Amino acid sequence: MHEIVIGCGDDRTVTGRLVEGDRLPAVLLAHGAGAGQDHPLVALLRDGLASHGYPVVTFEYSYMAKGHRRPDRPPVLMSVHRAALDWVRTHLTERVILAGRSMGGRIASMLAAEGDAAEGLICYSYPLHPPGRYDAIRAEHLWRVQMPMLFFVGGRDGFARKDLVDAYLRPLPGATVEVIDGADHALRMLKRSGVTTEQVIERIVDTSVDWIESLDA
Repeated sequence: MHEIVIGCGDDRTVTGRLVEGDRLPAVLLAHGAGAGQDHPLVALLRDGLASHGYPVVTFEYSYMAKGHRRPDRPPVLMSVHRAALDWVRTHLTERVILAGRSMGGRIASMLAAEGDAAEGLICYSYPLHPPGRYDAIRAEHLWRVQMPMLFFVGGRDGFARKDLVDAYLRPLPGATVEVIDGADHALRMLKRSGVTTEQVIERIVDTSVDWIESLDA
């Protein structure tokens, strides 16, 4: 794994991580709101995808790089995310999968909705609404996404109530929705299930790889 530096304009930079691979497309994987690119869940996804031969790039949003807890406004998040996408296109390949956990997946989807080209979009624990705010649906822009989409949501995810997932994500053109029964927003299972987070991530990675391979079929 290599550390990379991503220029964001006006002499601003953020750090990233590159795990090299010999397959295409590359995967640009963004972190969630509360923890950066080295969060254990992001690392499991990164290493799992890379184990199948895909180059994977992660990066820090600028607020996280500065040690702030509160995320920047979406336009700032999008500008950093787009800079990371440009880095992948410049240094690796034009063939890219936009992917992200929670907030990172939402920002990736906003880039896709604005027309940033990619092979596909993968959202891990997409935050369809804030917890308890079932009237604040974050899905309108998804209808403008013109690429295949893959969503993973936990059956106990407080950010994605199941009936709202059925109403707003499943009808999207080109969307595949995978519900992980018993998993929460962090993809953790109840102890009594006997299933570990690592096992859940292994299943998610395998499904992601099958989906990516299907794009070339």
